[in-house]
Amino acid sequence: MQLKETIIVIILGIFISLPLKVNAAEYKLDIEGTHAFIQFKIQHLGYSWIIGQFNKFDGKLKYDNSDEEASEISIIIDTASIDTNHKLRDKHLRDDKFLDVKKYPHATFISKKYKPTSSEVAILTGDFTFHGVTKSIDIEVRKMGEGKDPWGGDRVGFEGTTKFTLKDYKIEKKLSPASAEVELYFTLEGIKQ
Repeated sequence: MQLKETIIVIILGIFISLPLKVNAAEYKLDIEGTHAFIQFKIQHLGYSWIIGQFNKFDGKLKYDNSDEEASEISIIIDTASIDTNHKLRDKHLRDDKFLDVKKYPHATFISKKYKPTSSEVAILTGDFTFHGVTKSIDIEVRKMGEGKDPWGGDRVGFEGTTKFTLKDYKIEKKLSPASAEVELYFTLEGIKQ
């Protein structure tokens, strides 16, 4: 078994072994229908934004509107799928000076706590592993809605944002001070299983 396959098996094993909340329903992220996105933006010299996304990722979430604190989410991102709509820049971002995708082919987020702060907003806390470093981060999450879809299924959708510095994840490439921080945005639509 190759290293990449071994890492995937280990990560999936972690997801499967996570304690499941009894009342929370499981939702599969709507990746195939492209109703889920993980995007980011970082300043370019303080004059503009570079905006991109990761085209390949997967995950699952558990949610129960009668017990929101039982909510959980786990996500695995293929770092080589980074896309800023500029092939040369994307190649540069994948190399060992930045993301080093050969050494760190995946980033993961595994939630630890979901704490509602209002009827629509919550703080999602979890472990974010990126570039070989794991740190706890808080994500401000907004529930966009839930209900039936036209095909007889049940769906729920969330969006969220967080910020982190590249240096915190040992990406030491010298950039302008304005480019030290990355803003991460996601919108995720789940289909009840």
